[in-house]
Amino acid sequence: MAKYYQEAIETASREQIKQWQDERLVATVKRVYENVEYYRKKMEEAGVTPDDIKSSDDLYKLPFLTKDDLREAYPYGLMAEPLENCVRIQSTSGTTGRRVVAFYTQHDIDLWEDCCARAIMAVGGTKEDVCQVCYGYGLFTGGPGLNGGSHKVGCLTLPMSSGNTDRQLQFMTDLGATILCCTPSYAAYLAESIHEKGLRDQIKLKAGIFGAEAWTEEMRHDIEDKLGIKAYDIYGLTEISGPGVSFECEEQTGMHINEDHFIAEIINPETGEVLPEGEKGELVFTSITKEAFPLIRYRTRDICVLSRKKCSCGRTHVKMTKPMGRSDDMLIIKGVNVFPSQIEMVLLNKGLTSNYQIVVDRANNSDSIEVLVEMTPELFSDTVNELNVKEKEITDALKSVLGIYAKVRIVEPKTIVRSEGKAVRVIDKRNLYKQ
Repeated sequence: MAKYYQEAIETASREQIKQWQDERLVATVKRVYENVEYYRKKMEEAGVTPDDIKSSDDLYKLPFLTKDDLREAYPYGLMAEPLENCVRIQSTSGTTGRRVVAFYTQHDIDLWEDCCARAIMAVGGTKEDVCQVCYGYGLFTGGPGLNGGSHKVGCLTLPMSSGNTDRQLQFMTDLGATILCCTPSYAAYLAESIHEKGLRDQIKLKAGIFGAEAWTEEMRHDIEDKLGIKAYDIYGLTEISGPGVSFECEEQTGMHINEDHFIAEIINPETGEVLPEGEKGELVFTSITKEAFPLIRYRTRDICVLSRKKCSCGRTHVKMTKPMGRSDDMLIIKGVNVFPSQIEMVLLNKGLTSNYQIVVDRANNSDSIEVLVEMTPELFSDTVNELNVKEKEITDALKSVLGIYAKVRIVEPKTIVRSEGKAVRVIDKRNLYKQ
């Protein structure tokens, strides 16, 4: 059974991978310095020029990029290609409601789809398979990425998008889907629905590619048991390309990073110091093949560990663990990036206080988010009905900003616990990062 999409690349020697990274980094740095004013200024401020970057060993000399830079440069400030050469955008939410927009040339899309094709073949996918893609399409990268990867492998692709579970199950059974691509929480929900409807003996699934949100090993085993499949992790972020930046192989002991396209570093999130292999820290990515939107030393805020331990699958590209937490306050809920600052902005715009608390939980493998906010003096005399109207108004406003439903509850003043004068902003009961 073929298990590589691009065997010569995926099993290349460490020397070959280093050579690719050296050549491509030097070329990328030179190109962004010449074509992107925002980068040029950042490099000048850091006292570095393209001549200082002779190989990937010099990567540490370059300044970091963060989400704040993406917000400041929005929308076109980090583009390295003329707009006429770009054919698509993908987008995700940013820290204050201003979205992150990533641009793609056709070449960028081809390389991204190659990465997703590698992920599909790593779980045993071939052109004989039926690949059901239940990630969201549109601006979200999940659907388009796996859809394109499935096409490249030659699978029959079912571009289902998310939701409409009855239709998902109909196509899954009628067309004999063998590979399922979606968030792990939706996979768990599908598994429950399959059992409730007595369809377990009618499904032909053998593998699942699940990402876009954190999930535990316990959840993996539960999904595998209920669906009779092997469940594999996939990692990506819109800023770098989307899913397929890294993916699990049959060993299921971490995700291989596509090092011919991305250079990974682990840094101390406090000092920015590059840490040696095997140490836990913040993951930083540099794109070395992107044309339209190449990010250099982009801080993902995900905490993980890199390992070059030999893998039984034969792939030689470095592995990253599942993210073990974050170095910022971003939450991932149902695959959507949510920042407390977005919620605070909505509350303040609606005339409420900044005394709020976000409670995230997971029941039956489905995330929920509740926002508690203390009432203002103006709301004291309001009737219960008027409070309900206000709660609905805020709920609708949050749905517009976040893209997901968040239950809002207006509570009495001083009922949200303070710690040293500060409210505890987020209570996440999901326990996603236990090892």
